[in-house]
Amino acid sequence: MASWEENVRKAVPYTPGEQPKIANIIKLNTNENPYPPSPAVLKALRGTDVEYLRRYPDPKSFDLTEAFARLNGISPDRVFAGVGSDDVLAMSFLTFFNSDRPVLFPDITYSFYDVWADLFRIPYRTVPLDENFRIVKEDYYGENGGIVIANPNAPTGIAMKQSDLRDIIDRNRDVVVIVDEAYIDFGGESLLGLTAEYENLLVVQTLSKSRALAGMRIGFAAGSEKLIRYLNDVKYSFNSYTMNDSAIRAGAAALDDREYFEYTRGRIIATRERSKKEMEKLGFIVTDSRSNFLFVRHKEAAARDIFHALRQAGIIVRYFDKPRIDNYLRITVGTDEQMDTLFAFLASWLKKEKA
Repeated sequence: MASWEENVRKAVPYTPGEQPKIANIIKLNTNENPYPPSPAVLKALRGTDVEYLRRYPDPKSFDLTEAFARLNGISPDRVFAGVGSDDVLAMSFLTFFNSDRPVLFPDITYSFYDVWADLFRIPYRTVPLDENFRIVKEDYYGENGGIVIANPNAPTGIAMKQSDLRDIIDRNRDVVVIVDEAYIDFGGESLLGLTAEYENLLVVQTLSKSRALAGMRIGFAAGSEKLIRYLNDVKYSFNSYTMNDSAIRAGAAALDDREYFEYTRGRIIATRERSKKEMEKLGFIVTDSRSNFLFVRHKEAAARDIFHALRQAGIIVRYFDKPRIDNYLRITVGTDEQMDTLFAFLASWLKKEKA
């Protein structure tokens, strides 16, 4: 090892979902919205003067944060915008977790949390979910340096009741509690309304899933004015211009088009509920997902074998080779046509496997 390498900050990186360069596939592995963004987004982008491209964007992203605040009935001073919820979460880890006590999050959850903790040298401890993949609120009552909970959780899709989350916050008022609501628009109770009550609660959301803007990278944090000021202080010490002007315009337009959002969200939820029943008919055990994906295992066939068989058929899903979930698949809810193709292939393949 060269001498300079001894001082390199080394990390085990997060592994993002595959973006395969294969034609004519059914891509159900990264929880993208199967429907296009609101027509208002395209109109906002087409209707802009290219003059804005030579100028720095608004560092406060005011049009974007104001649209989010207006939608949710809160002050823009209580909203922070970033380059997707990943950027918002990473900035939050860096800002709020700065003690010798371990930050707590579940052992099965969004796998970026431990990556950020390692990168920023934040002590942490993973808390096991119970045998039904549910968070046990009492496990978060002890001393800690902060708490992070995804609700609904990923990759399980299971949502916690607001009363249980409130209980965790009540017992941890001396640390920042982050609730990651990337999938909240598909089910569960948002804690946005509680951010006025709890000074230490930070709620993170994204436009990647329910607004079909994963390619634009737009995320938010909502919390007390004090939390948001601290976040902005760190942001302006790192990179003042995180949000580009196109993203600001597109995000504001998407947030303002409530009718289109409700229409596409409703379609995804309806397809999800139908898909649960179809998968159960095929012999799968399905968690009660409140997200835009299914988390499933088959009673007889191995998840790894199903994953490879689907891939050979041009259907891409997510497989996690990790303890406790290595016999599960995460399947994004696609269009009805895409899901019917999935069901037909599984029915045929499982029949052949039994023969």
